[in-house]
Amino acid sequence: MKLQGTMSVNENELYIGGVSCKELKEKYQTPLYVFDEKLVRNNCREYIEHFKVNENNNKVAYAGKAFLPMHMCKIINEENLYLDVVSGGELYTAHKSNFPMEKILFHGNNKTLDEIAFGIDLGVGRFVVDNYYELDLIQKICEQKNTKQAVYFRITPGIEAHTHDYIKTGQIDSKFGFALSNGDLHDAIESLKNYSNIELVGIHAHIGSQIFDVEPYLDEVKIMMNLVKEIKDSYNIDITEVDLGGGVGVYYTEDDKPRTIKEFCEHIIEKSQQVCQEIGIEVPTLIIEPGRSIVANAGSTIYTVGSIKDIKDVRTYVSVDGGMTDNIRPSLYQAGYECAIANKMGQDKTNQVTIAGKCCESGDILITDVDIMDIESGDILIIASTGAYGYSMASNYNKIVKPAVVSVQNGKDKLICKRQSYEDLLKLEIL
Repeated sequence: MKLQGTMSVNENELYIGGVSCKELKEKYQTPLYVFDEKLVRNNCREYIEHFKVNENNNKVAYAGKAFLPMHMCKIINEENLYLDVVSGGELYTAHKSNFPMEKILFHGNNKTLDEIAFGIDLGVGRFVVDNYYELDLIQKICEQKNTKQAVYFRITPGIEAHTHDYIKTGQIDSKFGFALSNGDLHDAIESLKNYSNIELVGIHAHIGSQIFDVEPYLDEVKIMMNLVKEIKDSYNIDITEVDLGGGVGVYYTEDDKPRTIKEFCEHIIEKSQQVCQEIGIEVPTLIIEPGRSIVANAGSTIYTVGSIKDIKDVRTYVSVDGGMTDNIRPSLYQAGYECAIANKMGQDKTNQVTIAGKCCESGDILITDVDIMDIESGDILIIASTGAYGYSMASNYNKIVKPAVVSVQNGKDKLICKRQSYEDLLKLEIL
């Protein structure tokens, strides 16, 4: 297993942020999400530096869907990031954590009337508009409240990045946004004359997730900058902000060859400057929306090994006290991960096993056929790089409680999300 961030090994024990996994297990029980806060902050600072936030007034908006407890809102505010939310619940989380509402971008392909009203009441900075239904709702609410709302139009630019089919979003066949190739976007811009309480200030596109190649982003930049010029020439509307979405790929296994944050940022900025110079426009404010690339490698999940089932000449199943309820990605995307025995680091990998979850589903498999140290019931198994879409996609399937989340830094641990209790499970039920 590749060590990430502040991970270190001392006398065969794995430490994160200066705290041993054994100590974390004893204090908080397992399963347990562990977040390396120093790595999270360092990733934020890399984006701020290399995306030239201070020099060019660009913006980095953290994609909250990856992982958004209130503590994460606090971190990204302290690190001078904006926030991308996609639901009323995410917006409420940001509000309760005192995140500045003017630094929020509100996404979503089917925002409800209540969500839109809530966002307008709170003073959300930008709505990323996906369709006419949303335009109508924003206009209606703004008329009632005698206010005006700044928006971006979300565009499907027709770019197919090399990623999993479920997480491609830039191609024309997508539930998101106004299509560019069939004229939908131009019809939407033309219709703005009917929406006097809406101001179009930006355009947005997101071409997918877990993307390793820079080239699709460069294609996106060219399309978006030419669109800025076209909108000005055709409709006399100044597009001052261009949001290029997120999707930067990260390391999960040896098969992944991600670029650095610096490489992505520098290539995007350089291409933007080049294209804008060629077509004779000023470079607009650039926005990028990283989520996974900020938190994925900073998060790990630790489990306690339970039953071990050796099927002769077939496979050995090692079951842990969590599974698809705390990490649905292997079942949903066939996502790959690396693991280790946190209390036996440095030992030779003498066994090949399959890591199984405890859910009553044959598909509850976390890692298939992985080489690992000698493994016994009671060992602490750690799966690395679960920081994105682990906790945020966790469920109560089989009435299993959601794990706690701890942040570790400089030898100290801090509980940021409590473990659910059985009482919590039943709080909304009525007998």
